[in-house]
Amino acid sequence: MAKVNVRKETGKLVIDFTYRGVRCREQTALPDSLQNRKRVQGVLEKIAKSLKEGTFKYREFFPESALASRFDPVIALKSPDGKTEESCIGQITPLFKDFANQWVDEHSIEWRRSHIKSLVSTLNSRLIPHFGDKSVNAISKSDILAFRATLAQVPGRGDKAGLSPKRINEIIGLLRQILAEAAERFEFTSPALNIKTLRLKKTDVHPFSLNDVQQIMATVRPDYKNYFVTRFLTGMRTGEVHGLKWKYVDFDLRILKVRETFVLGEDEYTKTDGSQRDIQMSQPVYDALKSQFDVTGKLSDYVFCNLLGQPLDNKNFSDRVWYPLLRHLDLEKRRPYQMRHTAATLWLAAGEAPEWIARQLGHTSTEMLFRVYSRYVPNLTRQDGSAMERLLASKLATGNLIPLQSPQEDAKANGNWRNTATYVPGTNIPPQVTPKPRGIHGSRSIRSPADRDIVIPAPRSKAGNDPQPPPMRWMSLASAPVHWSA
Repeated sequence: MAKVNVRKETGKLVIDFTYRGVRCREQTALPDSLQNRKRVQGVLEKIAKSLKEGTFKYREFFPESALASRFDPVIALKSPDGKTEESCIGQITPLFKDFANQWVDEHSIEWRRSHIKSLVSTLNSRLIPHFGDKSVNAISKSDILAFRATLAQVPGRGDKAGLSPKRINEIIGLLRQILAEAAERFEFTSPALNIKTLRLKKTDVHPFSLNDVQQIMATVRPDYKNYFVTRFLTGMRTGEVHGLKWKYVDFDLRILKVRETFVLGEDEYTKTDGSQRDIQMSQPVYDALKSQFDVTGKLSDYVFCNLLGQPLDNKNFSDRVWYPLLRHLDLEKRRPYQMRHTAATLWLAAGEAPEWIARQLGHTSTEMLFRVYSRYVPNLTRQDGSAMERLLASKLATGNLIPLQSPQEDAKANGNWRNTATYVPGTNIPPQVTPKPRGIHGSRSIRSPADRDIVIPAPRSKAGNDPQPPPMRWMSLASAPVHWSA
């Protein structure tokens, strides 16, 4: 649709319209005024009329335009009735950069905002610099293969020599979508049609054992214990738990309603329609959220938030809480997403029904459950969450853990390797100490949106007694003090 715009840099009127699939923007010499807009609108009406009648010629309206040469006829052909007709050598198609931007504008209404940001970033950093000045029908298969080879050589993250196969497949996949759309519109064969994706290495999930979960619960900082209980025992994705709001927590029905996710600083619709689900709260999760409500229930709409009442930032959480905790417990480094895999494997170990587990995780079928967690599937029983309740009631109430004795000694004493007990309740593992908040100037207290005082927690113990706490700020409401133990 043709329209009149104003270029901010010059203040001059611009004619903006689409011709043969190409977005054309021609700047006039007229400054923005009511009288000049009427004059340019008259030109637009003539363009629209000639386009409708099929008599539009670009150079007649814009003789000095750089785009005019793209639409000029280059040869004259004789028709069978003896008349001379103008034709073109080949088919005129837009430049890749113009068509790609048009494609994004047309389809952005279908995508989440986080997906649009990622897609535009890939276009501007990878595809447009390489293919931007080529017509879409001039891109060949050899051009794409050569481009893919260069992606394997550009600097990657850290000390990697090139981009990962997964990332390369994502870039070529976006290029394939754009060329497929152009091929359908301008009737040519897409050069990316038969290009195969790179083979990816199969990655296994790396969940925590129940003993590991017990250690984490017994050692994690008090201000994050409720958060860890919720993640380990509900299987929620990172964005889902960070975007969880109190209005989606139903204590009467004991369910968590997953309706939104927090991605790239914004609340979004969930990953898929199947991700919209209700998660049953086990007793430990119910107790943890009841405790969390005393801390943030009147401070923020979000269940887990920072001092300003905003959702937790995933990178900040990973760098200041998660990885320091793993180092503190001498556990193998892995992503926080493994907490979701841990919930799935614990449910399977408890003998829960696969259909119930799939619903809890937000899967539309059990196919992915068996494909990803096949080696964790025991002899299954048809249950509905009670088996997990019994497991949690018997295991997670044991408190801190200490080694009982070596597996060799225990096996020798019992005569059975399968009955070895590695950990028993104990108190000799020190919990992580909450660090003193940093970056707060002036008064030692601040006011919450609900006009309630937030007080600084008890100071850390003397140097030498702290078990390497992560450098993360934390406060608690005066109504929910933290009880410190030796």
